Amino acid sequence: MTKRVEEILSWYEGQTPGVKTNIARLLNHGRLGGTGRMIILPVDQGFEHGPDRSFSMNPAALDPHYLFRLAIDAGLSAYAAPLGLLEAGSDTFAGQIPLILKMNSSNLMTRFAHSSSLADQALTSSLEDALRLGCVGIGFTIYPGSDNTYGLFEEIREIANRAKSYGLVVVIWSYPRGNMSKAGETALDVISYSAHMASLLGAHIIKVKLPSHHLEYADSQEVFGRYGRDFSSLEARVRHITECTFQGRRLVIFSGGGEKSEEAILDDARAIKAGGGHGSIIGRNAFQRQREDALQMLDKLVQVYKE
Repeated sequence: MTKRVEEILSWYEGQTPGVKTNIARLLNHGRLGGTGRMIILPVDQGFEHGPDRSFSMNPAALDPHYLFRLAIDAGLSAYAAPLGLLEAGSDTFAGQIPLILKMNSSNLMTRFAHSSSLADQALTSSLEDALRLGCVGIGFTIYPGSDNTYGLFEEIREIANRAKSYGLVVVIWSYPRGNMSKAGETALDVISYSAHMASLLGAHIIKVKLPSHHLEYADSQEVFGRYGRDFSSLEARVRHITECTFQGRRLVIFSGGGEKSEEAILDDARAIKAGGGHGSIIGRNAFQRQREDALQMLDKLVQVYKE
């Protein structure tokens, strides 16, 4: 147990020993173990985008064992996926990497594909599944801004309460969507609000998108202007997001998003690290690459966070 991990565990007051043990398992696993930073492989894109959009560029990734091996061989902190993917490899790879069960999902074949104000998610697994598979935690998506936001809030309230009683870590994917412009979904003021909401909902780990320099709301422009905050750099924007999660007392990880060059991914990681973020959760930019290319890219990503 490093001093850094001990410090992070001290942030989580009011939690059970089981929860703190599983947070420590995440922070101590893999090549970034002990540093206070994490890289997680999430593979829920089959639900979210469909198999053709997600895996056609690397069909080998349709094999659940391929995904387990990728996360393990890269020395990552955890692997997060829906029920079917975890079940399909949990015996073969038992104990080799911490698992996070992604409990709710959406798909492109519903009305909100054309109207994101209706964005919603369905529960696709249970806490009993997470316990049966030996997971360290559960993942849950909320859509701040959607007309269905309040229902998602109420779902995670009940699920998180039970999860914590079982010692499971609660990871919230906080993805703005709905009553805002498309640019607003990654606007600095919208991402900061979304990260803060996840903190208030009791998340132990918060997953958000990297914020742009755009401000969605006039009130935000007035406030930022009054206090002279300069958010021109990604590092400064990341720092603001971490400040909004209880002055950095919650673990915040940033998603990789759509296809990017290797250098762009590494530049993002440098900004995350410099801004006080706790790591990357990178899916498509890992498993859509050929295996050797993905391992080389992930190795460089680890080195950025270890430097």
